[in-house]
Amino acid sequence: MNYRAVETTEEYIARLETGADWRTEIESLADEVDADAAWFTALGAVQDAELWFYDQGDCEYYPIEFDEPLEVASCVGNVSLLDDERFAHTHAVLSDPDGTTYAGHLNEATVWAGEVHMRVFEEPLEREYDETTELDLWL
Repeated sequence: MNYRAVETTEEYIARLETGADWRTEIESLADEVDADAAWFTALGAVQDAELWFYDQGDCEYYPIEFDEPLEVASCVGNVSLLDDERFAHTHAVLSDPDGTTYAGHLNEATVWAGEVHMRVFEEPLEREYDETTELDLWL
């Protein structure tokens, strides 16, 4: 296990813009407040979505697409630097009108309504390629 202590500097709340892309809005907030490392939680609703499932055997992401309104029952993630750009690693639990839930890596979604809480860390976090998982991970 790799770990280190982090110090927080600021916290922000934001309302996401209707019609915008959910993850892009979070990355825009990070750009606006100059956050190279942060943790966020969010909730709301989207008009459509694309979740990704990471197949550990294939080491590939596979998309799961939804072309319908869904509730964002939970959204959690972090902001870090990936190739010198701020990247919001975003996971979400979405639900349909029947209460069926879907979860995974949120690649993209069109915001209907969204509220975010972001806690910014003092030191930047950078993602680096991990040979075992074939993912870009922290530390």
